[in-house]
Amino acid sequence: MATQLEELVSFLHSPQPAVRQIALDNLVGFSTGPTSTLFKYDNLTPVKDLKQLAQENSRILVQQSVTILANLCDDPQMRRAISEDTNFVKYLASKICDQENTSADIMCILLSNLAKDDSITKIFDMVRETTPEKREKEKGIFASDKIMDCLMDCFVKGNDRKLNKFANYDYLAYFFADIARFLKGRSYFIEQQEYDGVVPLSKLLVFTEKYDSKTRREGVASTIKNSLFDSETHDRLLKDENINLLPYILLPITSAKDSEIDEEDMFNLPDELQLLPEAKRRDPVPSIICVHLESILLLCTTHAAREYLRSKSVYPLVRELHKNVEDENIADLCYRVVNMLMRGEPEAEAVEELPSKKFGRW
Repeated sequence: MATQLEELVSFLHSPQPAVRQIALDNLVGFSTGPTSTLFKYDNLTPVKDLKQLAQENSRILVQQSVTILANLCDDPQMRRAISEDTNFVKYLASKICDQENTSADIMCILLSNLAKDDSITKIFDMVRETTPEKREKEKGIFASDKIMDCLMDCFVKGNDRKLNKFANYDYLAYFFADIARFLKGRSYFIEQQEYDGVVPLSKLLVFTEKYDSKTRREGVASTIKNSLFDSETHDRLLKDENINLLPYILLPITSAKDSEIDEEDMFNLPDELQLLPEAKRRDPVPSIICVHLESILLLCTTHAAREYLRSKSVYPLVRELHKNVEDENIADLCYRVVNMLMRGEPEAEAVEELPSKKFGRW
């Protein structure tokens, strides 16, 4: 059986398109679990072949080969063989930005899986190559040739298939979340970008309440959290009106039915949380609420940020969440937030930088 499978992966290298197609048809099912080691055959030659097939013009060939590559990313050795190939990563990211690409979404999944390795940060130095004709056609969509800027524009402007009828780009949220684990990534999301004068994180915040896409909400919530691991940036992120971070962390954990917030606390809340419509509901996924609570905990790291959170009535909101949602993980995080915000500040002054391992970065 092993010999037959090894022979099958060798067909990925065949000069005959029909043979390569038959091989792919039969190999997709072997790309997950223990059988995925099959693709390490002959010094990872099948992985090299799959990267070539992912650049073919055939939609079926591309989708199957990219699907296999995405599955193989569970194995660190094979993931590195893909992520450290600068030319392939540049091709993949550039192709995602092609509005006529019928395989953009599966490519977004592959790109997000590659972001587990720090080598992916080279994407910040990549520039998208395009023709004058295509540049003219894309005017108003991409104002920058930097690939990372283009991916951001695809995610924000391409929501609900507005740019590409074949893609919604939701899985780029997971890519953003993973790349924000690295200093270069965090710096990108929280600094104003030259090409449009906007802080990228501020473009993502609106998606924290996109309740028809768990993928988008979850990835954006984790991108926010991972962007908060440098406490010296907290004061600016909280107080810069052009970013306006806090309401978009609090809205997903809040419901209009949280009725026991007194009038004084209510009017200390950020404007966006005052007098919520009756239909306002909190995020239906407890794990996403937990991510937002972890973001609040990270913001509790500094004295200035704790004072700001107190002034914005964060404690009453967390109290209502704890009272109205029965989930053990949410309850534990609520308790920790309350402990940070309500205990005496002289004792809290001794709080050190919160270790990232407590939160399990995305």
